[in-house]
This record gives sequence, C-alpha cells and structure tokens, in this order.
Amino acid sequence: MAFLLPELPYDRSALAPHMSLETLDYHYGKHHNTYVTKANEAIKNTADASLSNADLPELMIREREGFLFNQAAQIWNHTFFWHCLTPGGSSPTGELIRELDRYFGSLEEFKQQFSDAAQKVFGAGWTWLVIDGNSLKIVNTPNAENPLLNGQTPLLTVDMWEHAY
Repeated sequence: MAFLLPELPYDRSALAPHMSLETLDYHYGKHHNTYVTKANEAIKNTADASLSNADLPELMIREREGFLFNQAAQIWNHTFFWHCLTPGGSSPTGELIRELDRYFGSLEEFKQQFSDAAQKVFGAGWTWLVIDGNSLKIVNTPNAENPLLNGQTPLLTVDMWEHAY
C-alpha cells in the first residue's frame, strides 16, 4: 500500500490569519508531503515485503525507531494535527468540556497548562491532550514520537516545530 498525502479537511487558506497560506503550503505541501514520499521509498526498498501492507500505526509499532518509524509517525502525527485545527476556531462541548473541567479545573486552565507544556518542547516535538487509562493528561513527545506507542489515545495535538517559534 502506498501512502498518500491526505487531503486537508478545509481550504488551504481557511486558517488565515493564524496560519498563513505560505506557512500551510510549506508545512503541509512540502514538509508533510516529504514524509509521505520518503516512507513510500523506504518501504519500496526494504527486504521486508510485509511492510508494504502495514498501515501507519502498525508501522510505528513494528519499527519503534529509525528512519521508517520517523516517516510513518510524522505522517500520522501531521494528519492528526491538521484535523485538530478548525477554521474560525471552536470550543469543546459535551463530555469533553466536562472532562476538561474535571481534570484541569476549567477550559481556561486547560488552555494555560497546554500552552505552558507546549512552550517547554525543545527543538521539534508535539504537545498532546490524551486519554491515559481513565484520565486526561497533557504530554509532550519529541520529534516523531506518538502517544499511541504508550497506550494513550490522542485527542488534540499541536506541532512544535523548531521554526514555529
């Protein structure tokens, strides 16, 4: 199975002025697309034919580190990231807002803690809101690391790439 650059869930200019078309084209069109291209090349050139039938989470779990892991994990992370962004913004509702209130005290306190955690990422990495067992947590991962590898379920992420700040 060849990986494809997934379509964005909105128009490329829809995130402006928070993310410019130029930034999105660079990060999605070049950066994310490069992970897709390199993952496909690596799978094509491997002696392990079973990798060509693996999906991204399976590749991440099987590889756990190294070049192919980095490409697969960055494809998954970036695809998830694009779906965490909403043109015009939005606020959580229902069970999610109740759980944010329960674990962080309020939506405002969650935002502050999430922002504080993200600012502690050095170089390139990710800040995530995850379900860990029966609780919500904010976790940072370096480079291409992903909470799925630790049995956590990602709910939200922000990409802290070194050129972003």
